[in-house]
Order: sequence, then structure tokens, then C-alpha cells
Amino acid sequence: MGKTKDLSAFEQGVVVGARRTGLCQELQRCWVFHAQQFPVFINNGLPPKGHPANLTQLWEALESTWASIPVERLQHLVESIPRQIETVLRAKGGANNLKSKKASSFHEFARSTNDAWDIDDEEDEDFLAPIHPSSLPPTLLSTQQPDTGPGPANGRVVVKSSSEAQLNTNTVRSTLQKQQSLPVRPIIPLVARISDQNSSGAPIMTVRDKSRLDKFKYLLSCPNTDLEELRKHSWSGIPREVRPITWRLLSGYLPVNMERRDLVLKRKRDEYFGFIEQYYHSRTDETYKDTYRQIHIDIPRTNPLIPLFQQPAVQEVFERILFIWAIRHPASGYVQGINDLVTPFFVVFLSEFVEEDVENFDVASLPLETQRNIEADSFWCMTKLLDGIQDNYTFAQPGIQNKVKALEELVSRIDEDIHNYFKRYEVEYLQFAFRWMNNLLMRELPLRCTIRLWDTYQAEQEGFSHFHLYVCAAFLIEWRKEILSMVDFQGLLMLLQNLPTIHWGNEEVGLLLAEAYRLKYMFADAPNHYKR
Repeated sequence: MGKTKDLSAFEQGVVVGARRTGLCQELQRCWVFHAQQFPVFINNGLPPKGHPANLTQLWEALESTWASIPVERLQHLVESIPRQIETVLRAKGGANNLKSKKASSFHEFARSTNDAWDIDDEEDEDFLAPIHPSSLPPTLLSTQQPDTGPGPANGRVVVKSSSEAQLNTNTVRSTLQKQQSLPVRPIIPLVARISDQNSSGAPIMTVRDKSRLDKFKYLLSCPNTDLEELRKHSWSGIPREVRPITWRLLSGYLPVNMERRDLVLKRKRDEYFGFIEQYYHSRTDETYKDTYRQIHIDIPRTNPLIPLFQQPAVQEVFERILFIWAIRHPASGYVQGINDLVTPFFVVFLSEFVEEDVENFDVASLPLETQRNIEADSFWCMTKLLDGIQDNYTFAQPGIQNKVKALEELVSRIDEDIHNYFKRYEVEYLQFAFRWMNNLLMRELPLRCTIRLWDTYQAEQEGFSHFHLYVCAAFLIEWRKEILSMVDFQGLLMLLQNLPTIHWGNEEVGLLLAEAYRLKYMFADAPNHYKR
């Protein structure tokens, strides 16, 4: 690759970013070609002919190029990574020598990786060669209109990925054969881990569990359910058998009066499918197609390792739920991360009809009426949740910004060592905690742990909007030893973004919640304890 010394700061950032992600040369060529012209547009007010007119269209151009790259090229890139790493280590004098030169801050990390992928990469020697429009895909050369539409997904056009047209049966078969040679991920059950199960695969039922289940059944069978009592018992976990109806009640979706429940359920389910009939056809309209396109892109990324969520029937359900919610909440619209919040509700309501192995259950085998009920209930309960944290997803996401700031202030008081350690290595809380707030720790914990965590969130009066802050603080302190053992920015950030919770279960979540409750008890009613 060529050097970047003659490029502007903007262009250098583009080049280094492309290198660092290991993208293949087709995408790199497109990125630099458009990015080098973009500052001209900013300064002169008019885009060069054939170039994106704004950042959103620049992103579209990159997505289009990415979609046009053959699967074999990407597979080759993945397979070449070990070779490139080996070459880097050899060039730097071996692993031991490299270890002594680790970056200790973000800026050192950025400098040290500037040319990491230049070594022994002959395929990319022509990366910064003169670029001609004729070498780019035709879709990038078409004249595009400037985007003026607001919203989280503004400026994106509904198009089918061009890679879909290029893939044939032989390519797919070849890719699958290559995948079969890769290491197999450990099978961790969705609902409970192995140590929490008996020989039949069902969760272990102790005498205490049986007593708790009986208490729940009694409360739920009363003519008017005592919500305060139900919350008190739900705080330490809800039995799987009664979790669906308990979640409906605690979220405010179901009335406490038993006689009214069936009538309310029917009315709300009919209302939801009325929205579908009224609005869903408009997903391809000019007003909403950008929103739908982003949802359509995000759905396959939702829990990609769990087969349940890769079923077409399930993905269609999620698309309808998210699209209807988005157009009914124009203040925020659809924002990436909201797609994750559907999954716990969907799994819990599905569990009413599945005894075991939820993650591999074929949802299409259920009666249509049952599928519709699960979908409608998931929509309404997710809506109730988001009503309490919608400022997390409005423009600039002020709710998340405030929560991350509150987390920083809280940690500075409860564990000054960790706080100062972050300052020493220039780790910003926003770099790891934004995702914790945006996705409610769903990307940090297995889904079975999220469901258990949400039992308590539902039981708390402001579980999702307020108690979650203390859970995040307790979660951070849980990894105190590991954090303080890191000796550079890169190691810290990789740890914080990939915390090893894959084998967590109810016991670990219970301890986490107990610590969060202690922090809340100490600090929630005494904010001066953690405000400077």
C-alpha cells in the first residue's frame, strides 16, 4: 500500500480505518475514491458529478460495493488473516518483542496500527493507484439526489442486495463446506445452562422452586392480582411456567382483574393487526422505505448464533413489529438496538407452547392464531418498555448520554481505582457503556441471562430506566481484577467489549442484581454521594 503522508487528516483517517478493518481492495478503492472528493463538496457546496451528495449516500455507495464483492473474496480474506498476523509478528521481532511495544493509550494504539496491514500484502499494492470512474460498479456512477429527510435511517434507499443475485447453489455449497471445517461453538442452551438442568434437559425443580411456583399460581389466580406482591416475588426470578402471564401483568399490558383479561387481550391483538393492515403496505413508500430498509438489514444480525432468530417466519414477525412501532413513534423512529429488545418478549411468549429446545423450535409449525398472538403480545410489551426509555432513542440519544455520564460519576465514587485506570489509558465510558445502555446489556449477556435480568427489571418500578444504571455499575465492578490486569488501551477496550459471560446462569445474575440493589440503596436517594 502507498503512504498516507500526502493526504489530509480526513483522508488519512479514511485510509487507516479501511486498513484496520481488513477490508478487501474493492471496498478500499471505493471508500478512498469518494472520501477524497467529499471535502470538496463540504467546501464548495456542490458534489462532484457521480459522487455522493452527503454522508448517507456515501455510506450507500460503500454498502453497494460491499454487496458486489464475491463470497470467495471475503472467504480468502478471512483465511489470510493468520498469515498476515504471523507476518506482522515476524516483522516486529516476534511475539515477545511485540508485547513490550503495546500501545498504552488510544493515540499510541492508533499510531502503532497505522501500517500493520501493509506488511507482506502484495494484493493491495495498487490500493492508492489512480482511480478511474470506469473501475467502479455502475451503481456508484448514477446521479443521486441529495437527501433531506430527517430520522435515524434517513437517506437510504430500499434495494435488494446485489449479492443475492450473484450467489448460486454451487457458491453456497462451497461456503458451507468451508464453514464445516471451522471450530464448532459450544452448545449453550437458550433458557438455562447445562449445570442448571437435569438429565431430561428441563430446569431443575427444587422444593423451594415448587413452593415459589405455587405462590405465583395463587397470586395469578386471584380475582384481582396484587401487583405489589407479585413484584416482590418476581424480583428474585419468575418460574418459567408462569413467566409469560407475569410479564404481561408487570408490563401493564394485562389488567389485574382476571375477568377483563381475555377481553383486553383480544382487543389489543386485534388492534395490532389492524395497524398491520393499515400501515404495513406503506413500508415501500417514499416516506417509510428508509426505515424499513434499515430494519430489514438489522433483523438477520439479531442473535445470529441462535437458529430460532434465523427462521424466515421469525424475521418477518420482527420486521412487522419494528416497522409498526417505528411509524407510530415518529419522535424517535427506528434506531439500531431496538431490534434486540423484541427478543426476550418473543422467547418468553413462545415458551408457553414449547417445552424444550426453544432455540431450535420451528415457529412455522405452530397454529397461525398462536403465532399471531405471540407477535401481538411481543409488540405491546416492547412498546410498554420503550415508553419508559424513549429518550434513549430520540435525536442524539440524550437518555443514553445522560446515563453514561451518571455511570461515570457513580464508578468514580464506588471504585476510584477503576475510574483512574480508565483515565490513565484514555478509555472513555462512552466507548463501552453506550452499548450497555442502548441494548440493555443484551450484547454482553447470554439471552437466558437477559430474561432472568428482565424478571427483576419488570419487578422494579423503574427497572429499565433507573435500576439498569446500578446493574451496569455492578457489572463493571464484577470484572475489576481483569480490568486492572490490562496494561494498554487496546487490551482494556477488547476486554470491556468482549466480557466472558457465555457460561453465566441464574446464580451469577442473582449476585449481580444483589450488588446492584446494594448500590442503589446506598446512592439512589443520596445523589450527592456520587456527584462531584
